[in-house]
Amino acid sequence: MHTLDNVIWQALTTRQAGFSRASGSARKFLSDLGPLSAFGDGEADGFQSLAALLGDQEVGVLFLERPYEAREGWEWIAGATLVQMAAVQAIEAVTHSNGKHELAELGSCDSPEMMELTHLTKPGPFGRRTHELGTYLGIRHGKRLVAMAGERLKVQGFTEVSAVCTHPDYLGRGYASTLMLEVMRRIRDRHETPFLHVRGDNERAIALYERLGFRTRWTGHFAVLKKTKRDVRPNVSFESA
Repeated sequence: MHTLDNVIWQALTTRQAGFSRASGSARKFLSDLGPLSAFGDGEADGFQSLAALLGDQEVGVLFLERPYEAREGWEWIAGATLVQMAAVQAIEAVTHSNGKHELAELGSCDSPEMMELTHLTKPGPFGRRTHELGTYLGIRHGKRLVAMAGERLKVQGFTEVSAVCTHPDYLGRGYASTLMLEVMRRIRDRHETPFLHVRGDNERAIALYERLGFRTRWTGHFAVLKKTKRDVRPNVSFESA
């Protein structure tokens, strides 16, 4: 198995195990870090184990090889084709750069603004404490946060570029590429390879990522799910950062 295969599971059992909750063959990020979840074994045991990790109104997000198939006890909320891309070109080979934008490191005090921006632009799951998973950088217009990007999943030798988003009023100014290039540079400085995930129908984003040196290595699906009935819960172990 490649390190980027079943990457959520890989992250939650290695470099980011301290940010996870575990039950049986399932793991999930702590709720305020986000809904990403994964199975280590087969789906039958995995769904039963995941049910023990989710509150009655809480959603889980899975990366799947095939489209989600309806299952008793689960409600499908959303989903789409998912593309995983890795930056196979060294950052020095990327010629698109823009150094005129001032970048700011984002932290806990910026969390409400980060949540507001991701709620508006919907780059993917983002929780109140997601910024704790890695470095997050932003661009401000005046005092307003108008663009951001950062790090999410981390496995051996790889770090995910995530939450790349720009306020609709500020598109077309090169903010996303500027932020991504700096996040990628920092990842490469640690001798790691950047990777990311993007919806398969987001052609504009995929074109940008290809210009920055990313290439597709896997195509699958994601599913946002919620339990529809109360399950008997086995013992659950908790790990926190």
